[in-house]
Amino acid sequence: MNRRTLFGLPLLAALPMQSRAANDTRRIRISLGQWSLHKAMSRRLLSNLDFPRVAREQFGIEGLEFVNFLWEAPTADYVQRVKRAITSTATKAVLIMCDGEGLMAHSVKERRLQAAASHYKWVDIAAELGANAIRANLSSEKEPKTPAEVDAVVNYASESFRKLAEYAAARKINVVVENHGGVSSDPAAMARVVKNVKLPNFGLLPDFGNFPKEADRYDAIAKLMPYAKAVTFKCVDFKDGKETTMDMDRLMKSVLDSGYRNWVGIEYDGDRMTEYEGIQSAKSYLERFT
Repeated sequence: MNRRTLFGLPLLAALPMQSRAANDTRRIRISLGQWSLHKAMSRRLLSNLDFPRVAREQFGIEGLEFVNFLWEAPTADYVQRVKRAITSTATKAVLIMCDGEGLMAHSVKERRLQAAASHYKWVDIAAELGANAIRANLSSEKEPKTPAEVDAVVNYASESFRKLAEYAAARKINVVVENHGGVSSDPAAMARVVKNVKLPNFGLLPDFGNFPKEADRYDAIAKLMPYAKAVTFKCVDFKDGKETTMDMDRLMKSVLDSGYRNWVGIEYDGDRMTEYEGIQSAKSYLERFT
């Protein structure tokens, strides 16, 4: 892929994902995380190219949150096929969740900066699709155990994410970090990373799951939300219209109280209900906030 000729865009400041049209009075917009369909995709019942159609026709959902490793190939021709699938269904690419591109908080500088560079192709693809952001993980080669080790990981991640965010800013793309365990699920540490990077196109993607059992997820989400540029509505099970494993009313109150007014992505990851039932239940719940 020749990024300079296919995906190159002029230098522009990235726009916060929370910005809304002045006449748009909706509180949130509902998007669908592709991971919600990973079982069907792993069985080859659906492909990445089917995702826009399924989101629109099966669920009436406009926003699409892609997962990079569910793509067949990130080639220029394939990207254009995905783009046509989006256009033909009047859907909207929101973000691309990126995994497997290296450790952004590796202790070896060359390794972490290479990880940042490995994400560039997904920044370019996000720009080509008209998406708002990519999600990258904050991972290191070993889990920090002491405050000094946490400080080191924060500093390593700040350096590599600043490099990635600088590249993304030139393409009007945001870079967000999801709480995926370890330091990334520590609100105080993540606030330091955001402040260290200090770029308007860098922020967080609070996920309602992905916290250790001993953590207070409600307190953590409330602390992560001031830095949010996207939100993942992680859900596992529903009964009588309510999620049974966590207090979604309380979590959504934190989202709205923070002033966040943008995409909330459904990520159903349960076993009792089918993927289709879980997604529809999540959408029915979230519609009360639109």
